[in-house]
Amino acid sequence: MSIDPSIRDAALAWAMATRAPDFADWDGFAAWLEADPAHAGAYDAVQYALEDADAVLAALPEPEPEPVAAPEPANDNPPGWLAGRRAWLGGAIAASLVVALTSVLWFGPGGEQLYRTAPGETRLIALGDGSTVELAGGSTLALEGTRAARLEGGQALFTIRHDAANPFVLTAGGERLVDAGTVFDVRLAGETLDVAVAEGAVIVDPQGQAIRLDPGERAVRQGGRFRRAAVDSAAVGEWRKGRISFESASLAEIAAELTRATGTRFTSTDTATRLSGSIALADVRADPQALGPLLAVRVTRAGDGWTIAAR
Repeated sequence: MSIDPSIRDAALAWAMATRAPDFADWDGFAAWLEADPAHAGAYDAVQYALEDADAVLAALPEPEPEPVAAPEPANDNPPGWLAGRRAWLGGAIAASLVVALTSVLWFGPGGEQLYRTAPGETRLIALGDGSTVELAGGSTLALEGTRAARLEGGQALFTIRHDAANPFVLTAGGERLVDAGTVFDVRLAGETLDVAVAEGAVIVDPQGQAIRLDPGERAVRQGGRFRRAAVDSAAVGEWRKGRISFESASLAEIAAELTRATGTRFTSTDTATRLSGSIALADVRADPQALGPLLAVRVTRAGDGWTIAAR
């Protein structure tokens, strides 16, 4: 399955335009996104490819300085013309790379749109109906149209436009979650599923347990059973602001979450020691050993990463 060339070209034009610091036509951009569900997917695919194109261009060596030549007759090109032409060529190369890359980075085996983030990376996905998904680091999400998705691992914050006739359905860890006009966060790590609601409501397993979560409520599945708990609505999705919290988590679980959130590799074999707390990720990125006094643990260098152990 391939991208419609006309939609891809329009998505590329919008992607290049929105990158400009002085871009102001956000109303026009929003209208284009809402005009067709395929537009949002194409735009995200193009942005994904542009990021890869940027990486390719960044890796290219700087051109050798040209030899000094004899003066040439004056021409009509204005000062700075060469620098502008070089910048234009960079954009043209990036655009051509996007055309090639979007043909292979959009669709998964079943035709769904696949999104993956590297550890430490985040990504905003705009859906065609005005809803959005913010994907945390080290996460994988499959979109099945604009009203269904599957979180295969990691964490995501969903801001969903409610449609009673066509509710948004998320599958995560084998569970179905149905929105009721909602802002909610979902984290899937192994068999642990954590759902927290900031606005609206979510119905977990509507055909079975039918657990309704309202603002300030969360449900955590561990060992195959859900446990309900209260949560500060303002803290739902706090990873977007550079902070993660955990409750009675083992050091092994904390290490895995830190790796996913920061992009720095942390490991621990300790599954017995359990801690609760909150960590500002900027501090950990700047100095991984800052975890020591924060959590009262030992943090030691191990190859290209760090190990965490109880004191």
